[in-house]
Amino acid sequence: MTRLLRLAPLLLACLAQLAAATDLAPNDWLHLSERLSGGRSVDFTPHGTQPGLVYPLQSSDDCSACHGADSTSPTDPTLKYRPHAAWAGSMMANAMRDPLFLAALDVANHDVPGVGDFCLRCHTSNGWYAGHVVKQGFGLPANDVTLGAAACLLEGSYDAPDGYSDYSGLSCHFCHRNMAQGPGGAPMPGNGAAWLDDSDCGGAGEPCRRGPYTYTGVTPPHPWQYSPLHTQSAMCGQCHDVTSPDTGSGPLKTLKLADGTDTGVPFPIERTFSEWQRSSYAGGGQAQTCQGCHMPMSEDPNASACGNPGYPTRSGTLAVHAFAGGNTWIPAVLKGEYDDTEGIPGSWNGLQRGNSFDQTVEWARQMLQSAATLQATITSLVAPGSGSPGSIGLQVKVTNRSGHKFPSGYSEGRRAWLNVRVHDRYGNLLVESAAYDGATAVLTHDAQARVYEVLQGIWNYKGGGNCDTTDLGNQPMFHFALSDCIAKDSRIPPLGFTPATAADPQGYEVRPIAASYPETTPGSGVLVNHDLVPYSFVLPAGAMGPFTVQARLYYQTSSRDYIEFLRREAQVNAFEGENQMCADGPGRPYVVGPKDRTRGEYLYQLWNNAGNDAQQPGYGKSPPEAIAFDSAISDNDRIFRDGFDGGA
Repeated sequence: MTRLLRLAPLLLACLAQLAAATDLAPNDWLHLSERLSGGRSVDFTPHGTQPGLVYPLQSSDDCSACHGADSTSPTDPTLKYRPHAAWAGSMMANAMRDPLFLAALDVANHDVPGVGDFCLRCHTSNGWYAGHVVKQGFGLPANDVTLGAAACLLEGSYDAPDGYSDYSGLSCHFCHRNMAQGPGGAPMPGNGAAWLDDSDCGGAGEPCRRGPYTYTGVTPPHPWQYSPLHTQSAMCGQCHDVTSPDTGSGPLKTLKLADGTDTGVPFPIERTFSEWQRSSYAGGGQAQTCQGCHMPMSEDPNASACGNPGYPTRSGTLAVHAFAGGNTWIPAVLKGEYDDTEGIPGSWNGLQRGNSFDQTVEWARQMLQSAATLQATITSLVAPGSGSPGSIGLQVKVTNRSGHKFPSGYSEGRRAWLNVRVHDRYGNLLVESAAYDGATAVLTHDAQARVYEVLQGIWNYKGGGNCDTTDLGNQPMFHFALSDCIAKDSRIPPLGFTPATAADPQGYEVRPIAASYPETTPGSGVLVNHDLVPYSFVLPAGAMGPFTVQARLYYQTSSRDYIEFLRREAQVNAFEGENQMCADGPGRPYVVGPKDRTRGEYLYQLWNNAGNDAQQPGYGKSPPEAIAFDSAISDNDRIFRDGFDGGA
C-alpha cells in the first residue's frame, strides 16, 4: 500500500502549527473541513481519533503468522480457535467487501452527499485512519469528498490480501489499540468513533496491543497492555449503537413521534448495545457481556492463541474471535466472489480463506438456533363435518433468548417471522400463515402473519402527516441517512428489558412501536421477553383429524423489498457503474466485484441469478434460516419440541 506511511512523520508538528495558524481547537474538524473544502462539505466524523496516525494501523495479515491456523485443511482444529483464522471469515473482517453495504452506501451518499465518511469509519478502519476516505489527516487538504465518501480512494481490491488492501474491515490492530479514554481523559465518543492508542509503548517503537490478559512467564513478542475495556460490552457498543451522524453542530436527524412531535433525540439507526444495556444481561445474576456470546471461550484442550513453539495452551481462557451474528448469506457470497480469483486476469488471486467463510456460516447458524424458542399449543378445536367447516385455535409462544432484541442490528431488510401450518391426518396442508416462496422470495402477509422487524421512515414524506415507509409509488423505501421516524418496531425484547432510563425517560430510542409487549408485573417498567401469538383458522369441510400444527421461526438477512429498492435507486438516479464512478481512484478499473455495473445492480444479480449463470453466478435470494420448530397434535394435544423436522 503506497500511501499508508506517508503522513506519520509530520503530523504532530503540523497539527499544532495549523491549529495555531487558523485559530482552531485541535478537535474542531467541522470548521476545518468546511474551510478546506470552500464551505461545501460537512464533517460527519468530528469525534474520536482522526486520520493521519503517527503509528499507522498494521495489516491483520501481519498477525496471521502467529495467530493463524496451522494449515489450510478444513478439519484443522486450529481453525476454530486461532484468533486470525476465526476472525477472517466474519462480517467484521469483511465489512468493506460486503456488497449489500456498498449498494446502501451509494444510496446514502445520494441522499446526503458525503455521509459515506460516517459509514466507512466502521467498515474500513485501516482505510479511514490512513486517510483514504474523506480526510487525509489533520493539516492536510481533504480528499475529493465525492470519491472518498464513495470508497473510491481505498487501496487494493476486494480480492486482495489484507496486507495490500483497505478492504480488510475492522482490523486486529484497530480493536487492540482501542482505549476507554482519549486525550485529557475524554470519554469514549461512541457512534462509530473511537480513541486509538497512538503512542510508543515503553520504547518499543509502536503502540501497545491492548487486550483482556495480563501475561506472566511467556509473554507475546509484541508490546502489550492489559485493558479492562476489552472485557466490557462497551467495546462492542462503539460500532453497534448507531445514531444519526453528529455533524459537530448537532445531529443530522432527530426522532419524530407518530404525531410529528420532534423529540430532539438523535435518530436511533441501530441500538443493539442499548438494548443489551437495558436488559437483565447488563448486570445481576443474568449478567453476560457481548463477548460472552460472540467471542466464547474455546473448550478445546489444545487451544492456543499462537502457533509458534513455546507458548502455553489456553483452554477455557482463549476467546474465540468468531463474531458470529445471523448473517449466513453474505459470507457465502464473499467466498464465491473473492476467495479464489486466480483465473481472472489482472486479479489479486483471491483471499484464500474459504475455510474461515464456511466456519462463519456454521457459527451463525448455531447462534441463530440459540436465539429463540417456540412453544405451540392448540387452544380450541371444532372438528369439521362432512358438509360443514370446523375451526382450530392456536397459541404460539416465541421466547427471545438473545441478549438484545430479536432480531437486532441493522434494520433495513432484516426480519424474522413465524410460519404456522395446519395439516390433516394424511399430511395435507389445510391452512398456513406467513407462507414464504423460496423461488420468488415473497413473504405472504396474511391477516395473522407475525413478522418481527423495525421499519424506519421519513416523516410527512407524502404530505399526509405520517411516518412514511413507502415512496410516492407505494414502493418500500429504505433511506437510513434521511430516516427521522419509526413506523414499526415489533422485535421481541430481551430478558428484563426496561425501555425507560434516566437519560431516556420515555424509552424513545428502544421502545416497541405498533407492537405490544406487556410488563412482567404492572408498573415495573420491565417488558416480557416473549410474544404470545394467537391464531384462529377455518378447517375445510370433510377434513379429517387428528390435526397437526407446525410452527417454525425463520430469520432473513435481506428481504426482496430491500434488494429491489437498492437496485431501483441505482436505476432511477442513474448511478454510475463502480469503475466509472471510481475511475480516478487507485488501482482502477477493478476486475472483480461490481466492475462496470452499479453496486445496486451487482447486488441484485448476486441475489437473483442462478448459481450456474456464466456471466454472474447468484447465491440464492438471501435464503431464510430456520431458528426454531415446534408442533402440536389435536388428538391429545401432545407437544413435541425435539428440534427440526426438515420441513421448508
